[in-house]
Amino acid sequence: MREILLKRITIDPNICHGKPCIRGMRYPVEFILELLSSGMTTDEILEDYDDLELDDIQATFLYAAKLSRLKSIYQIAS
Repeated sequence: MREILLKRITIDPNICHGKPCIRGMRYPVEFILELLSSGMTTDEILEDYDDLELDDIQATFLYAAKLSRLKSIYQIAS
């Protein structure tokens, strides 16, 4: 199931400057995560962006979790 979810995250140099996006659409993973961190619920996101699916949101969580396992961690500006 996890590998199927991760296939929803695509990287194409011609879409959003090569940032990880959802299914080749112009929805970068970071955009979805920012919506969630601003307080939007998954249901609100799905309502506002009708071409997204619940699995897309779950894929962004899984992708972010995998990124957090990288060996090099850097402090980010707040």
